[in-house]
Amino acid sequence: MPDKRDYYEVLGVSRDAKPEEIKKAYRKLAVKYHPDKNPGDKTAEDKFKELGEAYEALSDPDKRAAYDRYGHSAFSGGMGGGGGGGGFHDAADIFAQVFGGAFGGGFEEFFGGGRRQRSGKQRGSDLRYDLEITLEEAAQGVEKELEIERYVPCDSCGSKGTKGSGGIRSCSTCGGRGVVARQAGIFVQQSTCPECRGSGETVSDPCGNCRGEGRAQRDSRIKLRIPAGVDTGTRLRSSGNGDAGVRGGEAGDLYVFLHVRDHDVFERDGADLFCEVPLPFTTAALGGELKVPTLDGQASIKIPPGTQGGTVFRLRDKGIMSLSTKRRGDLHVRAQVEVPTKLNSEQQEKLRAFAASIGDQNSPMQESFFQKAKRFFDL
Repeated sequence: MPDKRDYYEVLGVSRDAKPEEIKKAYRKLAVKYHPDKNPGDKTAEDKFKELGEAYEALSDPDKRAAYDRYGHSAFSGGMGGGGGGGGFHDAADIFAQVFGGAFGGGFEEFFGGGRRQRSGKQRGSDLRYDLEITLEEAAQGVEKELEIERYVPCDSCGSKGTKGSGGIRSCSTCGGRGVVARQAGIFVQQSTCPECRGSGETVSDPCGNCRGEGRAQRDSRIKLRIPAGVDTGTRLRSSGNGDAGVRGGEAGDLYVFLHVRDHDVFERDGADLFCEVPLPFTTAALGGELKVPTLDGQASIKIPPGTQGGTVFRLRDKGIMSLSTKRRGDLHVRAQVEVPTKLNSEQQEKLRAFAASIGDQNSPMQESFFQKAKRFFDL
């Protein structure tokens, strides 16, 4: 018997590996060395076959027990253990069993192949639509009408693809399977049928409007309800509003990706809003009332005397509805004390007199700063 590598070594697992670990290891390596991914590579073919042999032995509890006890001799015909005289299956058959479906078809599905429906019907494609909305629309919710070009069911043939009663027949090239197979050494490789393009059917009397597909491209208008609280990056699905399927197949979905336009006044962080509002320096010094904008209209903030620039006031429940908690965030208003830039001579004189009257005893921020800065200045 030629030397063989240990089956556990082939799969890269320990001898006490659990069945799911063995299957996971096989799946990963089988994909790596599959002939479809390594055309013409004899080394990859040999490794793929070796993987199939190792997996069949270790995935069956009885065969694994026999292998653990007798090694490769368990399948040489001289020992028991259910080996059946070393009758391992084709590596392609094992691959198909693990990945599901017929060999070739299962490989296509695993790597994201088309979602084919038998009897000629194919699911329509999903579509993407990027939609820009305002912050107000995002906060309150809105209904939008989208105009998109997509495949819709053909009116002329009722989505059948043919006007005649006997115009659709099983594809003679693939026998209605949608795939054709060819032998390549010990492997069987499958590919989409070039005649029916995977549908399994051919149309001998195609509809003149849709050319046998049972669908045609049209401009469509779709109404979409956008809930309150969405944000940039929110994705909404409109079920069944993608492309119509081929010859009556299931329609795809429409995915709408939202982009919230930047606002002139407000900045957003989750459900909270932030804005900066100019505060007259007289109101900051004397106190009073400040009018501020909100998404619901104008609101008032009570300004206490001696308010400093940069002070933040919070207005509860004046933010945006949260999609997850269904609660509104807050509005945070930062007061920016506004200093007059144009003073006449009379105003300047009065302001100098005012400054002289208060001296340095009524400037708490200035006093605190210089207390901290004493070590830097020789004061």
